[in-house]
Parts: sequence; C-alpha cells; structure tokens
Amino acid sequence: MANFSKSTVPQFSVDVYQNEFLPEGGRDVSAIVTVTSTGGGTTGGFAGGGPAGVVIMVDCSGSMDYPATKMRGAREATAAAVDTLRDGTHFAVVAGTHVAKEVYPGNGGLAVADARTRAEAKEALRRLSAGGGTAIGTWLRLADRLLSSTALTIRHGILLTDGRNEHESPEELRAALDACAGRFTCDARGVGTDWEVKEVTGIASALLGTADIVADPAGLAADFTAMMEHAMGKGVADVALRLWTPVGVEIMFVKQVAPAVEDLTGRRTEVGPRAGDYPTGSWGDESRDYHVSVRVPQASVGQEMLAARVSLLAPDPAGGDPRPLSQGLVRAVWTDDLAMSTSINPQVAHYTGQAELADVIQQGLDARKSGDRDGATAKLGRAVQLAAASGNADTAKLLSKVVDVVDAATGTVRLKAKVAEADEMTLETRSTKTVRVKR
Repeated sequence: MANFSKSTVPQFSVDVYQNEFLPEGGRDVSAIVTVTSTGGGTTGGFAGGGPAGVVIMVDCSGSMDYPATKMRGAREATAAAVDTLRDGTHFAVVAGTHVAKEVYPGNGGLAVADARTRAEAKEALRRLSAGGGTAIGTWLRLADRLLSSTALTIRHGILLTDGRNEHESPEELRAALDACAGRFTCDARGVGTDWEVKEVTGIASALLGTADIVADPAGLAADFTAMMEHAMGKGVADVALRLWTPVGVEIMFVKQVAPAVEDLTGRRTEVGPRAGDYPTGSWGDESRDYHVSVRVPQASVGQEMLAARVSLLAPDPAGGDPRPLSQGLVRAVWTDDLAMSTSINPQVAHYTGQAELADVIQQGLDARKSGDRDGATAKLGRAVQLAAASGNADTAKLLSKVVDVVDAATGTVRLKAKVAEADEMTLETRSTKTVRVKR
C-alpha cells in the first residue's frame, strides 16, 4: 500500500485482500480492494475547501395530494434539509411535475446558505402545491444547469418522487441520466408505494447515489435530514478507481460490494495503454469495498506476476493531471501446494456471497410477480440462506416479511400468502445493501 495524500485533502488508503496463489494453469484472480478516506468530512472541499452545491428536487405531481400527507411531508422534509445546509453551501429547490420549475432562489442560479436564505427558501416551500404529471428527466436536467451555474467542488442532488415517470419515455429518462452522469451525484427516494423501484434505483445507480423507500410520509423529514448531513460530510468529488493491467491480462469485472453492490464494469473510461478509470463519486469519512476480478495468462509453478495495479485519483483543482491518492497491488503466484492454491480468501468469499444475495432477491421477486411460485421459493430460499450465513440481519429481517422461514441454514422457506406492498418494495429497494466482512 502506498499513500500519496497531502494534508490539504482527505487521506486515502488502499488495502488489498486476496489469495494470490494459483495452481499450475490457473488463470482467475480475485481481490477485494478496501478504500478508506479520513478527513473528508472536515476539509469542506478538495484541496482546502472548494464550495459544495445541492439541488433538492421535490415531486409536485398531482398524485402527491393523495393522501395530502405526502405533499405536507415533502414540504416539511425539504425544510428540514434546508435547515441542515452548512453556511456557505450553494443550493436550490426545484418543483418537479411534467416540467421542472425553480422554487428557490428562482433566478437561474444557486443561493448561498445563511440564516436569511434558509428562511427565504422555507417561506417559498409553503407555496408548493400538487398538480401535473411526472417527467423526472426534466428535473435532473434543470438540476444539472443550476449546479453548473457556478464553480463547485461537490455537486449533489436529492430527488423525491411518489409515482411512475409517466410523462416521458424511458429513453428520455435514460438520455437525461447519461447527460448528468459524472456531473453530479444524486440520492433518490420513493415515498409511498405507487412508484417504480427500478426507476428510482436506476437513477441513484446512474448518478452514484443512494436509493431508498420512505413508505410513510411521516418519515421523510428524518430521512431528508440524514441525506443532507451525509452530503455535507463529503470532502472530495469525482474520485476515480484506476485499474492498470499488464499485457495479456483480461478484466472480468469491477464491482463496488460495500456498502452496496454496484457493478462498475461497464463504466470504464480508457485513460491510456492498459489503464481505465471507474467512477466512485464523492467521498467523506468512509470506507468502501470493491471486488476486482481479472484473468491472467497461464504460467508454470514458481512464476509470479503483477496481475493489476489499483490506484485512487482525484481531479486537480488547477485543471492539471489527476493527482494520485493511494494505490494497491493485485498479485498472482503459481504453486503446486494444493492447500495454498485452493484456499478462498475470506473477504472474497464473503462478498461473492453478498453479490449473489442481491441477485437472487431480485430474481425471486421478479419470479413472484410473474406467478412463478416455485422459482420464487427457490431464489428467495437461497437468499435467506445467504443472508443467514453472512450475518446480514437487516436483509434477513426484510426477507422474513415476504417468506415464512422454515430453516434458514438450508434455505427452506414458504412464500407468504399475503405480502404488504411496502414490505416487498422495501426488500427490492434495499436488496443491494451489504454487510462488511468481519475482519
């Protein structure tokens, strides 16, 4: 492990966990890369305190009036989020229907948080009312324009919706997400149970944010406050995980596996011979795990090679080359010692199971919706088994609201005859959340 950070930026470290030993002819190498950032929540911005900007997008479509507690909860939650803004943070509030409208400050730009602007924003929120349709792509594009209206270090969005994106095509939403990806991060929340899980999780995934359900509008204020506190803790944006591989090495996949599963393989940007960058978004004081899998050329017993070099890089505020933060090495060593070559690294085994857990929950719920009870029982039973074995108590609890668990160790379950829609949506929305391996 090498660390190149300076005191003016958060301190990053990279640790690599793997079994580097392969049998003769073995080719597949897996490693868990743990990235830890400290000091990110105290610098206020990269290289000594660049400004942060946040745009809150509030669904104001007609359905937000049914029940009326949704619109009232959204106003209160947005006010709570505004109160959580740190002085000096740039911010705006957008009302989202089939069009996007600036609520505050309303001048095509961002306000700077202080006692006066927070009070003005909360006064403007009182005028929010429900009416119209839903076209989320327009909300995101307006947020992008507002966040690009001034020079910012951290650019973040918070999006709340209660319904399906019925007033634009999936292609239009995808085009908006593609246009906004890499320009700002965004947390997305669905309130109630009339929204589409894959839409909300897809927005958060594309924009490297979090997704969750707030089934009861009364929970919105606490959730928005927590989201804003998390956003205020970010200290460096646009961090890239760079993977360099020698000639002949093939990259199988790169996934974030904690705190949630997110496949980054298809998001690679080529940056030179045999090197590519994978986006990781903004960082505060936190630690994340990544699973890197590569395929190396065959070799004989006694040979060893560098299979990959993993580096963390952040943008240079002056516009120069990205600056290195830390790096780690993935190795391959060929041995005829059977015990060494067949041992599975505990971190790799744990996160392989967590990734499978996310997959089988999604497959099980899809099977249940399509009426395939046998398929749903098998997949959700496997999910119960994996959750129990890995100690993922939160997911196990969510699964128990969808299936009756007969034997968790063997994955023996029965589908419940009746499942509350909120319980099923919560399981689906949170299916990618993982637990850290016990070191």
